[in-house]
Amino acid sequence: MTDPLVVFTPSGKRGRFPVGTPVLTAARQLGVDLDSVCGGRGICSKCQVQPGQGEFPKFGITVTGDALSAFNSVEARYDEKRGLKPGRRLGCQATIQGDVLIDVPAESQLHRQVIRKDASSAPMRMDPATRLHFVTVEQPDMDAPTGDAERLRTALRDQWDLDGVTIPLPVLQELQTVLRKGDWQATVAVNHDEGILAAIWPGLREAPALGLAIDLGSTTIAAHLCDLATGEVRASGGAMNPQIRFGEDLMSRVSYAMMNPGGSDEMTAAVRLALDELARTLSDEAGTDPSEIVETVVVCNPVMHHLLLGIDPTELGQAPFALATSDALRLGAAEIGLISAAPGARAYLLPCIAGHVGADAAAVTLAQAPDEAEEMTLIVDVGTNAEIVLGNRNGLLACSSPTGPAFEGAQISAGQRAAPGAIERVRIDPETKEPRFRVIGCDAWSDEPGFDVEVTGICGSGIIEAVAEMRMAGLLDASGLIGSAEATGTERCILEGRTHSYRLWADGDREIRVTQGDIRAIQLAKSALYAGARLLMDEAGVETLDRVTLAGAFGAHISPLHAMVLGMIPDAPLDKVTSAGNAAGHGARMALCDRSARHRVETLVRKIRKVETAVAPRFQEHFVAANAIPHASAAFPHLLAEVTLPRVSFGAAAEGGRRRRRRA
Repeated sequence: MTDPLVVFTPSGKRGRFPVGTPVLTAARQLGVDLDSVCGGRGICSKCQVQPGQGEFPKFGITVTGDALSAFNSVEARYDEKRGLKPGRRLGCQATIQGDVLIDVPAESQLHRQVIRKDASSAPMRMDPATRLHFVTVEQPDMDAPTGDAERLRTALRDQWDLDGVTIPLPVLQELQTVLRKGDWQATVAVNHDEGILAAIWPGLREAPALGLAIDLGSTTIAAHLCDLATGEVRASGGAMNPQIRFGEDLMSRVSYAMMNPGGSDEMTAAVRLALDELARTLSDEAGTDPSEIVETVVVCNPVMHHLLLGIDPTELGQAPFALATSDALRLGAAEIGLISAAPGARAYLLPCIAGHVGADAAAVTLAQAPDEAEEMTLIVDVGTNAEIVLGNRNGLLACSSPTGPAFEGAQISAGQRAAPGAIERVRIDPETKEPRFRVIGCDAWSDEPGFDVEVTGICGSGIIEAVAEMRMAGLLDASGLIGSAEATGTERCILEGRTHSYRLWADGDREIRVTQGDIRAIQLAKSALYAGARLLMDEAGVETLDRVTLAGAFGAHISPLHAMVLGMIPDAPLDKVTSAGNAAGHGARMALCDRSARHRVETLVRKIRKVETAVAPRFQEHFVAANAIPHASAAFPHLLAEVTLPRVSFGAAAEGGRRRRRRA
């Protein structure tokens, strides 16, 4: 009988273990980052995990309610004394009984994920939708028996020329207490776009109102807490998207919603809770209270958009990929889970471009403004689902391309998310074939003094550089095959079954290799990205690019040279391949701080022509040609002016003579 399959998220690491194996033991054997300091006695609670339940077709498993052992007395005692969140288990106590998917929440990870989405330093135009107004309200009078709310509206009309302001119930519930506490003077936050009163404070409030710009990605959530008077970023931070436990990529989550009754609601609840927790965390960091947040702006891809709104994403999983709505939305912040914000706080969601090109791509386009430039510009927001925009002032095209999670370290044998200890930079000497690398959390390279850090795995930028460096060093041929030790001249190339791997690092029994399977995963991801970009070039009728912009937190950490050696992007002048950092987050801040940016993005998305890769006849043709490294037929003249790619071939004939013909 086959042992149960255990899949850990967000790392994506998996393996089979005998029934009765503790979850903590399985995690340690797979190298999963699960904390524990009490030696498995159920005292420290550091090893808390969240088991999934239902069908997970991507992993080929169905998780039943008895996939882990029953809640035991140690867990019950801990829950009674300190409390466990609903659904959580202690990894040292729960044992594996069947196929199971186990999420390791951020607080249980020893090496916390690095959410690299810093705020841009670019200046903001300030014209926020929500502003503060100080008012003096007439006191109640027996002879003029109007309500406090009506007299507040009168004060706003007379003193600020604001007529017909709506007061939501949560604000109305505290109105009388606040007015009396302030001796009939108050400061109110009014959303001028909607004419809604978002918050009220007694007396004159000198502190500014705050807004929250959120970039809700499929893997990570990033947010910037902003001063709505100056645009200053008071705090920035991020968190892993907890929906990862339901599926690493978007289509896996759509499948989960389709195959598990209530699955969509589970994912909605998880992401809303994460948003509210992030709002509270950033408020603590800024020394404020989350109730001072009067407005939020959210950008996200279409699947995240629907799940945040509580809309079943099933239609996005099948042609014609219809959105429930593509318009910008104006809602109460509490409606999307931000219950810690001001009682009447508002939320603005940017419009989506099309079925798989979302509000995040709209925000990137807003921030980068390719429609105002002469240069033919390709903008690529690299993630589990790459969103691509091409064009200039003469018109814009957009598409999405399913790259999958390999670029973020998932599906890679030693892969992990970006966290301290992860290899993020790689260089291989083309003569000696010896590697050197740098890891997150240490500025020194591995061959320099001061390199004294635990190496835990390799993240997305690291595996991209490793594969590109192997190609430049002659360890990898154009088809993506790793050569043998004899063919490459280095003992670091090790036979694994019928293929080879390259040993990047070793320390005693521990080592990190780049396997043939890793190469294939990266080839599939980069081919999807290149094919999407090339398809847009076909539609635009252009053969060359003037500029390439890599957007997103991951894009900010990709080396342009290595991306081009790999063939992730079409050939372009290397000095014109740049990073825009977290452009989606910057676009969200623009829409938070400037009302005119909202009008601009709503107008802009209506002008962008969507190209659907799923039905485009040439997408598959471009995808297959892009499997080669860098490409099977494209010339890449700008790249070859910078580097020389060795002409090596490690096919069957090169490795061991001609294939033997079968006898008739």
